Amino acid sequence: MSTELCYRTARDLADLLRRREVSAREVVAAHLQRIERVNPALNAIVTLVPERALAEAAAADERLARGEPVGPLHGLPVAHKDTHLTAGIRTTSGSPLLSDHVPDADELIVERIRAAGAITIGKTNVPEFAAGSHTFNPVFGATRNPYDAGRTPGGSSGGAAAALAAGLHPIADGSDMGGSLRNPASFCNVVGLRPAPGRVPTYPNQAPWATMSVQGPMARTVADAALLLSVIAGPDPRSPIAIDEPGSVFAGPLERDLSGLRVAWTPDLGATVPVDPAVVTALAPQIAAFTDLGCTVEEACPDLTGADEVFRTLRAWQFDLALGPVLDRHRDQVKPSLATNIEQGRALTGADLARAAVLHAALFHRMREFFTRYDLLLLPVCQVPPFPVEQEYPTEVAGEVQPDYLGWMRSAYLVSATGHPALSVPGGFTPDGLPVGLQIVGPHRGELAVLRAGHAFEQATGVGLRRPDPPS
Repeated sequence: MSTELCYRTARDLADLLRRREVSAREVVAAHLQRIERVNPALNAIVTLVPERALAEAAAADERLARGEPVGPLHGLPVAHKDTHLTAGIRTTSGSPLLSDHVPDADELIVERIRAAGAITIGKTNVPEFAAGSHTFNPVFGATRNPYDAGRTPGGSSGGAAAALAAGLHPIADGSDMGGSLRNPASFCNVVGLRPAPGRVPTYPNQAPWATMSVQGPMARTVADAALLLSVIAGPDPRSPIAIDEPGSVFAGPLERDLSGLRVAWTPDLGATVPVDPAVVTALAPQIAAFTDLGCTVEEACPDLTGADEVFRTLRAWQFDLALGPVLDRHRDQVKPSLATNIEQGRALTGADLARAAVLHAALFHRMREFFTRYDLLLLPVCQVPPFPVEQEYPTEVAGEVQPDYLGWMRSAYLVSATGHPALSVPGGFTPDGLPVGLQIVGPHRGELAVLRAGHAFEQATGVGLRRPDPPS
């Protein structure tokens, strides 16, 4: 019963809890038992607050028994990304400099999740300051992939993805600049949505007008990701770019007839990025599901000229803004790849930022025109399958040497530069059993279209139903 509860969908659990067929105490206790059994071998959840969680579960049961209204996430356990501020629970960002940091207040995404009735059970592991798509740091060490403990779960929301895949909690929050919601979802056979900037407002935020980094939902199903999005999306006066549309638009059923949709598929972004053949081999047969669903599918790719420069320039600028003072004071405690990126930010000139702004504008308009011809864009989330956990990043993809630790992530971060919503949904497996995610990109602020397409694909293929057998 314990394991069965832990692999129920969030929507099923929420219904059971509201009907009082199961208690929040039972749900939280079942997940804590699974964490105790499975997490030591995975290192996905790095801070656990079991006593607090059980007390909150008891209070949730009492509220329901008294007939008080409860939120859409009532009684659901969740562990928050260790870069997200949590009141009374340490938030380390994977850095020794913050190993004892205990915030006084929740940040906005955590605040909304808890207000909707979810119960915090702990924090999920991240790379140092969330830099890079492999989850390891000097505070907690590396997180391992539930499908193969010798492989990485990706990052930076790697702890969250591994925990979801292993049944440690049913929903998770994350963030994404260059792929940090999508890459780990792909590597762990779960779902991660990078929303459009402003869809999920962020606070506090040093650069509230910036658009490259966003927060979003992760889950084991598209419907559960949409449920979480319905809670964390919506306007907030503390975010100047927050979208006015309420999050409730994502709460309803996702079933839709996809007949007539025009779908573009590009296995390698128009031959501009190298992709491991195992990735394409896993995904290519699954693309036929869209044809079976009534879509017209053809191979096509938008013109992403300038996207690489836009992303790298704005990323470096933002890293210098956020972490430049840390580098000045504690260079010996910052990993070399992160230090290099901060220094690249410091080397930027006004002309560099101006050029990035012009390229960014042109990219937006080319994407806008592309989505007058197509309704969806399909491509791999990652250019490689999950790589060995001892390796910081892939130095070669399909025989092509990569320039740095960002090179292998272009299939994700080039999409980030466009600002369009992008979903990672389970898309297939390599011959040796490693997950591969399909990336579904939609028009500007078209999250609902992306979620509906992802749900239809998920139901048609069933790839996401394949569970790992993590070590314990």
